[in-house]
Amino acid sequence: MKKWFLSILIYLPVLAYPQEKSFARFTADSSMDHSVISFCLKDAETGSTVFESNSGSSLIPGSVLKIITSAVALEILGPDHTFKTVFGYSGKTTPRSGKLDGNIIIKGGGDPTLGSENFIEHYDGFADNWVSEITKTGIKRINGRVITDDSYFDYRPVPSKWLWEDAGNYYGAGAYGLSVFDNTYAIHFNTTDTVHAPLITGIYPEECRYVLTNRLTAAGTQDKGFVFAAPYTETASMEGTIPSGSEDFILKASIPDPPLVMAKIIDRKLRDSGIMITGQPTTTRMALIPTENFVRVYETVSPPLKDIIRVLNHESINLYAEHLVKELGRTSRNRGTTEDGLSVIMGFLKEKGLYRGGLFMEDGSGLSPLNTVTSEQIVEVLRYIKRESRYFDDYISSFPDPGKEGTLRNYFRDPIFASALKAKSGSMTRVRAYAGYLTTMSGKNLVFCIIVNNFDGPSRAVVAHIEEILKEVIVNR
Repeated sequence: MKKWFLSILIYLPVLAYPQEKSFARFTADSSMDHSVISFCLKDAETGSTVFESNSGSSLIPGSVLKIITSAVALEILGPDHTFKTVFGYSGKTTPRSGKLDGNIIIKGGGDPTLGSENFIEHYDGFADNWVSEITKTGIKRINGRVITDDSYFDYRPVPSKWLWEDAGNYYGAGAYGLSVFDNTYAIHFNTTDTVHAPLITGIYPEECRYVLTNRLTAAGTQDKGFVFAAPYTETASMEGTIPSGSEDFILKASIPDPPLVMAKIIDRKLRDSGIMITGQPTTTRMALIPTENFVRVYETVSPPLKDIIRVLNHESINLYAEHLVKELGRTSRNRGTTEDGLSVIMGFLKEKGLYRGGLFMEDGSGLSPLNTVTSEQIVEVLRYIKRESRYFDDYISSFPDPGKEGTLRNYFRDPIFASALKAKSGSMTRVRAYAGYLTTMSGKNLVFCIIVNNFDGPSRAVVAHIEEILKEVIVNR
């Protein structure tokens, strides 16, 4: 009798907590010897804890931090919020001669997606449209310049706590009052010669032809090339290795001064259309040129915020997240700074009664290694949006489908995840994190977050363990 009763006691926890077995295998893996794992699993409706381990530990979340940024932006700004870029001129026109004594002005409105390859159809030919509208005014000669007004945000596009090796690369593009082409340019290489530095064969846009110090080597099959550059500079250094044997390998870098690039592009297009311009393109940051008597000629409006957030979370675009932080500061406090935007986010969490202890936000994207959050905080934000937000449908649709889309296209491919998982991923060196919503086979709605820091070994093994844990939850809960 006692032996039978003891066997029940030993067996019951396995039935009650099926994910404990897979979680124990995870923590027992030798690659986890020096790691910290924070895991929180709660009932989406009641908030009762289903399972937790170190759920109050404050860890580096990577892009999982975008869950907070996008949620608060959607709540405060609304799904239909848009950004406007205004095109026109200032000064005095002489209709008979077609002369403008003044400047062509492009007023940035903080649009993170202007000219983005993620919204090709929306912005198709936008720059040509601007030029076409100017020609319709009858202006044929400009005694002045093309000027971009990028004062909508501050002039600190890159958060101060980002790493130097990130800022010059495409994923480290800063947020400007006027951003364009995802603030990214492409450097084309021929890497068939492995003896000398890879040959630069082209740069697009051409206006991004900076002074590039080439210390790259062509070797192997992996892209380990980095571009080191600071905002508002005209030089950059390229280091590391890029794959060999390619006649057209593309390394993407962040544009150091997108407003100036936009001014140069419009200047070139105006000249190509036959309009004479006496001055050289510039920005309001560089030249304090008055823009009074501004005449609006054309306005380009961004896609709605719900569409921007969908791409932000699907593809985990850091630039969009940083724009949203500054937009929160601009709309709520009339100051388009990272600091003001982050303060607005923290204020929102406080107002909604969401615990902020251990949450340290240095940016909105999660790129800074100084960001920390607890898995329970992420879970509570997800629960709040599901239970309280009018925009939950827009929010959950921003998470990619497992095994099919965005950052999850190569993960969670088991068919069991297809209709049971909606999640956001986060990854950095020695950091892997996932958070989102689970629907179990018994019909329960759960919210989870798991963050792993400082593991040894391949990241794919870490993800495999996480997949196993979540699969057991779906099947057995």
